[in-house]
Amino acid sequence: MTVPYKRILTVCLSAFLLIATAASGDASTSPGAADAQRAFDWEIGAWRSTVRVLAEPLSDSADHWLQFAGTSTVRPLMDRRANALEFEVAGPNGRIDALNLRLYEPQAQRWSLTFVNMRDGLLTPAVYGGFRDGVGDFRGDDTLGGRPIKVRFLIFRPGPDEARFEQAFSADGGTTWETNWVAVDHRIRR
Repeated sequence: MTVPYKRILTVCLSAFLLIATAASGDASTSPGAADAQRAFDWEIGAWRSTVRVLAEPLSDSADHWLQFAGTSTVRPLMDRRANALEFEVAGPNGRIDALNLRLYEPQAQRWSLTFVNMRDGLLTPAVYGGFRDGVGDFRGDDTLGGRPIKVRFLIFRPGPDEARFEQAFSADGGTTWETNWVAVDHRIRR
């Protein structure tokens, strides 16, 4: 039995077009997506952290800031399409042991950041966003004391071995923001 030359050529071209079409539709292969997927590569490693936390955010009480110091360690996961930040700080008011799971969503070309306070083991609702002009901007919705709030998490990099993280809440849909968390990290050289 012989197979006509045109039939073989048609099958090969069809297969080639199918593969090419599938590859071109994959957002993770575009140059912009590849860069966005590597947005947290600079943070992989160990850091010394100093943290200020507002004791009673979005309240009528006078601002009272709690101080903490310790370390954070960022580990890559899944070929750097995700990473996990382990956060351990202590101060006169106790300890904060937390985990931040960051996942890259290639279709949306954005990151999701989900925090876990190890004291209660609960996940917070994720904030979503990415980096633009060197600043990370991540936003989402949550609740505080049973009322809905907006959350904004910003990341600044004043230098290659320093980072600043700020979290703010808004009770008015994002019109005004109150910063309630400021962490400054310095890379630990080994």
